[in-house]
Amino acid sequence: MNEEIRALEPKELWNRFADLNAVPRPSKKEERVIEFIKNFGNNLNLRTEVDSVGNVVIYKPATSGMENRKKVVLQAHLDMVHQKNNDTSFDFDNDGIDMYVDGDWVRAKGTTLGADNGLGVATMMAILESNDIEHPAIEALFTIDEETGMTGAKGLSPDLLEGDILLNLDTEEDDEIGIGCAGGVDITATRSYDEEKTPESYHGFSLKVKGLMGGHSGMDIIKGLGNANKLMNRLLVNSEEFKLRVSSINGGGLRNAIPRESEAIIAIPETEVESFKAELDKRIAALKTEYASLEPNMKIELTSSSAAETVMDLKSQNQLILALAAAYNGVYRMSPEIEDLVEASNNVAKVSVENGEITIKCLTRSSVESTKDDLANGLKSVFELAGFSVELSGEYPGWAPNSESAILKTLDEIYERINGEKANIAACHAGLECGIIGSHYPKMDMISFGPTIRGAHSPDERASISSAQKYWKFLLEVLKNIPEN
Repeated sequence: MNEEIRALEPKELWNRFADLNAVPRPSKKEERVIEFIKNFGNNLNLRTEVDSVGNVVIYKPATSGMENRKKVVLQAHLDMVHQKNNDTSFDFDNDGIDMYVDGDWVRAKGTTLGADNGLGVATMMAILESNDIEHPAIEALFTIDEETGMTGAKGLSPDLLEGDILLNLDTEEDDEIGIGCAGGVDITATRSYDEEKTPESYHGFSLKVKGLMGGHSGMDIIKGLGNANKLMNRLLVNSEEFKLRVSSINGGGLRNAIPRESEAIIAIPETEVESFKAELDKRIAALKTEYASLEPNMKIELTSSSAAETVMDLKSQNQLILALAAAYNGVYRMSPEIEDLVEASNNVAKVSVENGEITIKCLTRSSVESTKDDLANGLKSVFELAGFSVELSGEYPGWAPNSESAILKTLDEIYERINGEKANIAACHAGLECGIIGSHYPKMDMISFGPTIRGAHSPDERASISSAQKYWKFLLEVLKNIPEN
């Protein structure tokens, strides 16, 4: 129950998070949350602006004695990834998130939680309405559509902000201070195919891959988790001897979420059913062995059904399966400069085959532009060789690390002083908005941090309660110690 959430400490943070999570806020549909934040600022009698793309900025003067400090931009994004378990009935366009406490974690019932980046938004709301927190002049920047294109950051008006320092509140490890991130590009491959009447004496089946962990296609890609689209293709590849025909495939969803489920509707000649089942059992056993420690809840099910009326033409089917087999998925290159940092990766996020049309969606990330181009061009080549038209879109730059950042030194010293240990100074493989915001405001000194969140972009998303307390204490100390002008 959300009342259970409101009782958590720090109350000012969790109460604002509960308020926010009552407002539907899917990417591309942020009208209600924009209005919610605008009204929040106006009700506090603070200057509130909404720019041409929907970003909201709320301005708050410095508290007494802090007027000579550098002006700070606090920044988080309003939208959240909407994912739910198949057995969960939930309307993201109209329902508020149903939260509960599980030990040290706040979770949602069968859906994403929205802690990414709702805890950052709630933090800013709590600071703006506070009467007893010391801080310099603040510009609270609430961006839109971070999760599906960063169009808010891209369209940010260049005259909205005057801040010297930007504190991005979108990092998901409480012992980490972020100084860089990956850029990305969307890859969409499309083509048509001919539908043919399903041959006589063919038997229909539904083949499902489900129960995978899923997760953030940037932060979790290093874990080597199962990708439902790639696993499904491994079940279908080299099935010519069984005369297998594909009627439809529906796998994955959002580009920035590792796909957890896929379903293929297939047909097999009656004479080949038993031999196909025997081969499938071998492949399933091999995959379960391969992913035993990573995907303990993986399920692969073959269910008998009536054969669909049509199947793909055989040439298109073979081209699709071979292209998906060749399409790179996972970590492409580790950074040679920063230990344990993924430099480049790709997520084969969505595969849709139905009604004569194929759509494959990928998200390619890299902190190095040349590596991003190399991987994207490799994927483009694979799909074009298979007869697809390929579009590259939504490209955004990475955020180049600056180890000499003045605000980094301040945060590093504060973290060690209040926690008794050094922070992990790191770049991440997620797509933060800092690189784009920095292109609008190149003189702004930027840093990123936040509370510990696990399983972002999946229904397993959860936020640590003790970490939120640690993060809140750290943030208040940071605001109190912003350098003078």
